[in-house]
Amino acid sequence: MSSRTRMNVYFDPTLLKQVEALALRRNISKSAIVEAAVASFLSGDTSEKLEAAMSRRLDRLGRQIGALDEDVAVLGETLALFVRYWLIFTPPLSDNAQASARAKGAERFDGFLQTLGKRLATGDRLLKELSRDIDSLSGEAEMEVTKTSGDPA
Repeated sequence: MSSRTRMNVYFDPTLLKQVEALALRRNISKSAIVEAAVASFLSGDTSEKLEAAMSRRLDRLGRQIGALDEDVAVLGETLALFVRYWLIFTPPLSDNAQASARAKGAERFDGFLQTLGKRLATGDRLLKELSRDIDSLSGEAEMEVTKTSGDPA
């Protein structure tokens, strides 16, 4: 057993509460927590550890931004195609039909907003559904190819 020297230190009350809570959570002594914190503070490799942790976090953020960029590109293309086809295939309305079309459009838009609010509240996302649908379709297509070719691979 190593020899230890007693030392009295003063902590800010909120910091002491955090140390006590950590000691309870991890089921270790407050002295062990303080000793580990001081050792970490005094060691020379803390900047290298911090840099490695930051590098890992930045890499993860970069991957997440890449995925978001792809999602935004898909949404942009989807919207552009929808508007293009809507403009191509929707015939112009006569002046007397425009008022009823505006009223029906407002009613449909309210329904759209309600549906959107429900989907956002439940966490359902179109891109997740699309990727699940595409994955299931590609899995079904692979099974069909396997059945027709007789190849078990």
